[in-house]
This record gives sequence, structure tokens and C-alpha cells, in this order.
Amino acid sequence: MPKVLFVCIHNSARSQIAEAYLNLLGKGKFNAESAGLEPGKLNPYVVAVMQESGIDISHHPTTSVFDLFKEGRKYDAVVTVCDAANSERCPIFPGKTKRIAWSFEDPASFTGSKEEIMEKTRKVRDEIKDKITAFIREAGNLSYWI
Repeated sequence: MPKVLFVCIHNSARSQIAEAYLNLLGKGKFNAESAGLEPGKLNPYVVAVMQESGIDISHHPTTSVFDLFKEGRKYDAVVTVCDAANSERCPIFPGKTKRIAWSFEDPASFTGSKEEIMEKTRKVRDEIKDKITAFIREAGNLSYWI
């Protein structure tokens, strides 16, 4: 079963969404985890929009990618879900690890009314879900991992 690590800045939004969707939609064919470059606390808007989708991430911890690296964890793929500059800060994990960069807007940067922030956060949630769905289709092909 491929192990996939999703990384963003604070492990508070995008990486948490990606982890939850890969574990749910991958139906036991993937082992997904998430971590952050500078772990923070879960974004309450992300928790709320994920609950709208029937997924409870409210008890997920935020984790440091550097702690996972120091533990010697190995992954088949490390997927950064932040902007390009921050994705370059991610450590190189040992072994044959596929590095993938997906860029999504950071919900922590959203401003406006509560409903405007929720709507922008839903958009990011849905974009990540679509990307995860495509990833599952593509990664189901053995040649993807070679």
C-alpha cells in the first residue's frame, strides 16, 4: 500500500483536507498522512467545510514534517499542497520517494465575512478533492510508482 505524505505550511488546512480525502476515497489502497513546515492549529473554517462533507477532522493533530523526517519515516510520495517557494522548504525523504507539487490557495489568507471565507474554503476543499480523485485514478496504475 503506497504511503503518501501531504505537506503544507501549518498542517492546518490543505494538507489535512488532502489526507482525509485520500484515506476516504482511496478505500484502503493508500496510507495518507499530513504534516506542516511550521505546525499550527487546525483552521476552524476547514474543520467546518469538511464536516459539511461528512468528514470530521476536528481531532486531527498538526504535525511537523521535520519530526517525521527525523524519525526516519519513508513515503512513496510526498505531495506539497502549498505555493512553490514553500514547497522547496520540504525535506527530501530517504528512499525512492516521488515528489509532487500541487498549489492551492491558503485558507489562512482568506478575508471577508464568515460566509465569504467559508465559500472560498469550500472552493479549495473541492479543488483538493478533485485532485485527489485524479491522483487515485493515476496512481492505481503500477507504472505510476516506477
